[in-house]
Amino acid sequence: MAPVISSINPNHGPPTGGTAVTITGSGFTGATLVKFGTVPVSSFTLVSDSQITTTAPAGTGSAAVTVTTPLGGTSNGVTYTYGTVPVITSLTPTSGTAGTSVIISGSGFTGASSVHFGTASATFTVLSDGQIQATAPAGSGTVQVTVTTPAGTSNSAAFTYTVLPVITSLTPTSGTAGTSVIISGSGFTGASSVHFGTASATFTVLSDGQIQATAPAGSGTVQVTVTTPAGTSNSAAFTYTVLPVITSLTPNQGPTSGGNTVTISGTNLSGATSVLFGTHAATITANTATQITVTAPAGAAQSVNVTVTTSAGTSNPLPYFYVAAPAITGLIPTMGPSGGGNTVTIFGSGLALTSAVHFGAAAATNITVISDSQITVTAPVGTGTVLVTATTPGGTSTVGLGNAYYTYVAPPVITSLSPAQGSVSGGDDVLIRGSNLTYTDAVFFGTAPASFAAVSDTMVVTTSPPGTVGPVTVTVHSPGGTSNGATFQYQP
Repeated sequence: MAPVISSINPNHGPPTGGTAVTITGSGFTGATLVKFGTVPVSSFTLVSDSQITTTAPAGTGSAAVTVTTPLGGTSNGVTYTYGTVPVITSLTPTSGTAGTSVIISGSGFTGASSVHFGTASATFTVLSDGQIQATAPAGSGTVQVTVTTPAGTSNSAAFTYTVLPVITSLTPTSGTAGTSVIISGSGFTGASSVHFGTASATFTVLSDGQIQATAPAGSGTVQVTVTTPAGTSNSAAFTYTVLPVITSLTPNQGPTSGGNTVTISGTNLSGATSVLFGTHAATITANTATQITVTAPAGAAQSVNVTVTTSAGTSNPLPYFYVAAPAITGLIPTMGPSGGGNTVTIFGSGLALTSAVHFGAAAATNITVISDSQITVTAPVGTGTVLVTATTPGGTSTVGLGNAYYTYVAPPVITSLSPAQGSVSGGDDVLIRGSNLTYTDAVFFGTAPASFAAVSDTMVVTTSPPGTVGPVTVTVHSPGGTSNGATFQYQP
């Protein structure tokens, strides 16, 4: 019975030959010749009646394989195909991580049976005879990529496994836009971008394990990532905080001694850790999201900036004015009626912001600021000698240089004249008796002023001025007012 070939394995190989081929079939006993097309093999081994092993000779195209025995030759058309060995010209990209899609360019890729990255087999798709798309399998370092087809295995091309960047921590983990953030981790060399959420951040690579980034504008909690040629890192959370904002100070001025209560209004004020008046810390006594109450510290007479600091940062500044305490150096007049109502001019310093003037415990009215050193007021009702004080945001004046005392004087009272008559030529000594006469500053006979001397609170001696025959009314004047009248009779 003539031999029959059922299969050959492999059924393809390079044009140079040399491929070991197993021929399977029947009737091979006594085989004398094996040919690939018209080319006989140099040698073959008869393994059994059903199997021959040999080495493919050089050849091209498709060649029919035949076995000849004394009973005849095969003619059932099993062929062996000669192909071109694949050639790799480039990889795109030449580096990446496991899972990176790599385009292998070259020629002779038709019928590719495997693609290897080093010793690791890769999944692949033959796009054309000159291009394969492969997915890099797990690996490390630099490996050689090869393509195997029926014609053989290609030359190799280097592919370098890169390591994805890894973020381990952020310092700090919260802040405002503009906050400097240290990103710690590994694989940061060659970083091409840093993102806070979708916003790109400016950054500096300090080392393979550390990046300094500036938080871009943002809000809420966002994920921070680092991208290098190897890919994008894991993410780490950064929370945007809102700076405190202050809108008003009440009051916005106070004494250099401090100690006064100041209410600070604004937004995002919760959790205030400090309130500064210039460089001096105030004592926080109450704190809500929109209001802080503090006790102002002492400070020099000047304007300072008030700021509020929370965990989010420091607020905008608002000016606060330290005002020196006022001083009173003199009064005109220094005396007045117990009924008040008269105008008193007050001299001193630091009076421009006067909000109140007191005569003892009684408040004056009609405060008029003429300058920082002079004000006028209407004296209140009072008795005795009292200290006059002025109150400004800088505090209340205290006793210092000059005279700040004001004496209330009761209206003078005349009870008798002795004698009660005199010559029209004047010159008569007249004793005026009464009360509240100590501060007498004028004596009148009608409208004519007379010379006088206050002897005591109950007695004034006066000399009558010239007059005309008939009665005139004698009056006494003092800071307390004008007395009642007493009749003096001029005689010829």
